[in-house]
Amino acid sequence: MENEPMPILAGYMVPHPPLAVHEVGRGDGLKIQATLDAFDEVARDIAGLKPETIILASPHSIMYSDYFHISPGYSARGDFGNFRAGGVQLTVQYDRELVQAVCDKCDLLGFPAGTEGEKDHELDHGTMVPLYFINQRYRDYKLVRIGLSGLSLETHRIFGRIIASVVKKLGRRAVFVASGDLSHCQKADGPYGYKPDGPRYDERLMDVMGRGAFGELLDFDLGFLSRAEECGHRSFVIMAGAMEDVAEKEWPVTARILSHENTFGVGYGIGIFKPKPGRKTIIAEEKEMDAYVKLARQTIDTYIREGRIIEPPEDLPEEMKKTRAGAFVSIHEHGMLRGCIGTILATQDSVAQEIIMNAISASTRDPRFSRIRKEELPDLDINVDVLGDPEKISSPDELDVKKYGVIVTKGQRRGLLLPDLDNMK
Repeated sequence: MENEPMPILAGYMVPHPPLAVHEVGRGDGLKIQATLDAFDEVARDIAGLKPETIILASPHSIMYSDYFHISPGYSARGDFGNFRAGGVQLTVQYDRELVQAVCDKCDLLGFPAGTEGEKDHELDHGTMVPLYFINQRYRDYKLVRIGLSGLSLETHRIFGRIIASVVKKLGRRAVFVASGDLSHCQKADGPYGYKPDGPRYDERLMDVMGRGAFGELLDFDLGFLSRAEECGHRSFVIMAGAMEDVAEKEWPVTARILSHENTFGVGYGIGIFKPKPGRKTIIAEEKEMDAYVKLARQTIDTYIREGRIIEPPEDLPEEMKKTRAGAFVSIHEHGMLRGCIGTILATQDSVAQEIIMNAISASTRDPRFSRIRKEELPDLDINVDVLGDPEKISSPDELDVKKYGVIVTKGQRRGLLLPDLDNMK
């Protein structure tokens, strides 16, 4: 299979200081000239790509603790009246098809995002400031405006991955604009005064973004983020998820930092991030899978597409044909569990047949999820765990959940914990 282009053409980290708008800042805007010049370079870059859609994440859009709000409707407007420049107005057209497709995907996955709960239809300044500059160079786009949430950084990353998968499915030319200031407490006369974690955050964040090491965005402690009084970190994480190389579980992007200033005690960082040529966006090539996962994927693909149960292929390793054992098949989509069914002890004549039957069950009969659909198949990440013979232990001290699974029984009830699960301590 040949490599395919990434669905997100480019990502942009931008701040949103209203004083950068000439009619608001006037003379003060000249004090952040590097930021103004960088904004214009971002606008020129976007104009060169000619995207159909700009996806923009803003900390000042509607925000809920446990839900990502996506702006609904056909269009929206806003102005800088709150900053004594009401004559500066912006109107945007929303990409309703893309918004609906993202909502449908989130509904399918049980992911907490959608268009419900809009409190204010007008554009916020976290959206308007970047668009003010982009519109000076390029206007032939529709917008998808998303808010942040109080959920984990990992959940923000997953949201970005979901958005990117929908963009790719629709064949949309899109860029991602991550709006957000850095620390607000870098100078004594700044809006939040001075706190040591302010400049520390900016230094660390700009180092991460300068290296394009997006995975490290997830390593920032939430307490540290709070003490630094930042507002854009979660926007940057959603962008990172949207640009992630799912096949490699990493972010092979080229990073170009254009500016970083903290003239007024608030960090303004601007950067451009683009996928490296030749990156993969498929989950994995078959030759890269082990035989167990390859068999599970082939089983699921065939059963979902054709409704047919495959026979174990002739070229399987001998241990898969001759060994009998329990097996679990786990399916994830964009980092979220999509199905998991297994057997603790063997129920079939071979491990291969065990995997085939459990792969079908995991994709169609897990009572927690709907049946997997054909269009989801390219986005699935499949794992197979083959269980060894159970061994009794005499004390919990013998448990090692990173190395061994655990079977717990009480009366007629039995539960299983697979080894080395994500976030297992």
